[in-house]
Amino acid sequence: MSSTLTTNTLSPVFAIVVGEHSGDTLGLGLMQVLKTDYPDAQFIGIGGAKMEKLGFESLFAMEELAVMGIVEVLGRIHRLLYVRKSLVHHFIQNRPDVFIGIDAPDFNIGLELRLKEQGIKTIHYVSPSVWAWREKRIFKIAKATDMVLSLLPFEKDFYDKHQVPCTFVGHPLADDIPMVSDKKQARDQLSLPIENKILALMPGSRGGELSRLLEPFLQSAVQLQKEDETLLFVAPMVSEKRAEQFSKLKLQFAPNLKVQVIIDQTQAVMAASDCLLTASGTVTLEAALIKRPMVICYKFTLLTYLLAKWLVKLKWFSLPNLLANKTLVPELLQDEVCSEKIIPLVKARLYHDQTQLNDSFNTIHQQLKCNASKQAAKAVIDLLNTPN
Repeated sequence: MSSTLTTNTLSPVFAIVVGEHSGDTLGLGLMQVLKTDYPDAQFIGIGGAKMEKLGFESLFAMEELAVMGIVEVLGRIHRLLYVRKSLVHHFIQNRPDVFIGIDAPDFNIGLELRLKEQGIKTIHYVSPSVWAWREKRIFKIAKATDMVLSLLPFEKDFYDKHQVPCTFVGHPLADDIPMVSDKKQARDQLSLPIENKILALMPGSRGGELSRLLEPFLQSAVQLQKEDETLLFVAPMVSEKRAEQFSKLKLQFAPNLKVQVIIDQTQAVMAASDCLLTASGTVTLEAALIKRPMVICYKFTLLTYLLAKWLVKLKWFSLPNLLANKTLVPELLQDEVCSEKIIPLVKARLYHDQTQLNDSFNTIHQQLKCNASKQAAKAVIDLLNTPN
């Protein structure tokens, strides 16, 4: 915490705090564009490995903030409060020109509030899901930020309704994923056969998700393979740790099922597949952009489900359906996640034409393909050049 920041119009100081790998990717894209306008700019705060390779100075490790779940957060609350208090003190003493909190809303919005109170310009990049639950958070966001940068168009509509400054920048995934994902090329890359139908089993990137979803996914796969012996299964895993967890559970629930586990090539696996049986999350947006049919499932712990059922008022929970504002892809939640419901939905998408669905996915892709990093950087520069 010893760094001293220097500021002038040609070398502004951008303070950025990210809390996980997706934020590191967004931060990298933002830094790359800002550096084209301000090659001598300084970047400091909390960043990941990608940002640090570009010259970002981290005052704390990003992993300090990578905590999910109520129990886990409570277990680290004293350390998280210390980190936030230290950042507030540091940025008040060494004032950046703009502070940008990327995602991690429970940490960043409180930090932004304290900095804005001290006259520091603040931006929150990636809107929290205020449109889904805890809607009153929007009033705290309004106090804490000069601008929200949203990835999804319906988020801006929500902010506009509440007269909170918001800029829709598009989604970086839509910029990175090509409009057409070549199935043959992906299969060649992964050494998968061209002629077989392939179903991707994607029970989530977090341990809890995987432990709750894998049993019904495997039970469905066993039955599907009985009906079609040529059907192949692949399981993309984000890490060796998740792959080990997958293998242990597979040994328990479907020891004879052949599944090829592929690590850290999720998008290639999706492109190589004919259908995806997947957990909910950002991966469903990736799947829509790659233009693959899917069946989306999610199971919460019982307490979380009861709370969510009470707090969340949404017709759909998956991004493709929310973006289309209609049911494009099937969703199964909680007790619905069982082989009896999964199997017919998967078969309908494995063995029938999906041209109409692809047209809808193309519309979503074009809507979100806005050069997000460039749009985000423009919003940051506009705020930087706005008089206090």
